[in-house]
Amino acid sequence: MNQETPASAAQLAAVQLDDVRLTLASAAGPVNILGGVSLAVPAGQTIALLGPSGSGKSSLLMVAAGLEAPTSGRVFVAGTELTHLGEDALARFRRGNVGIVFQSFHLIPTMTALENVAVPLELSGAPDAFDRARAELEAVGLGKRVEHYPGQLSGGEQQRVALARALAPRPKVLFADEPTGNLDGHTGQDVSDLLFALHARTNTTLFLVTHEEALARRCERIVRLKDGAIVADERVVAA
Repeated sequence: MNQETPASAAQLAAVQLDDVRLTLASAAGPVNILGGVSLAVPAGQTIALLGPSGSGKSSLLMVAAGLEAPTSGRVFVAGTELTHLGEDALARFRRGNVGIVFQSFHLIPTMTALENVAVPLELSGAPDAFDRARAELEAVGLGKRVEHYPGQLSGGEQQRVALARALAPRPKVLFADEPTGNLDGHTGQDVSDLLFALHARTNTTLFLVTHEEALARRCERIVRLKDGAIVADERVVAA
């Protein structure tokens, strides 16, 4: 019987982590953040990393997205190993393959909503960057706010811009780190509804970090972390 090698298995997964460890220096000595995490996420899946503060879930997202280099282990995204890529190569790879949404939006304050969404499209060489950016903003309900600056938008509107910006280049994987964490309950519900509606439209793999059980249960799969290790990996049964 033929067996897949780790490399060939990684070709089949949108995200694959093999024995990933992360140790960071501190004044008190080395701190072990991730302790040998292995995880495979099929293309198109919605997966939530769930755990309390300090469990390592955001660090795992940062490693998986190529924003933090692991101390050891291997990281594959969309069939490409990120582990030994330099910063420039990682930036080029993320540009066409990865979208990232953070809790604090990270919009450029001196650019309009339209310009914020158009920037990654321009960087990827899209000749119609502003037309596409406008269409993405219309898709998230902000067609009348395209010329507004982040400071003129509510928190929920800023997160909608961030979602439009992340998804405009049609990445293979969308990483979302506590995307509703800075929003009130009603606005957070609206943004999470939009997040899953956009996933359904684009079929982008969704890699979601949250501490909210209800939000995690909207995903197909929940991976629970504690002290930098996976303690449970469960499929969510639709109600």
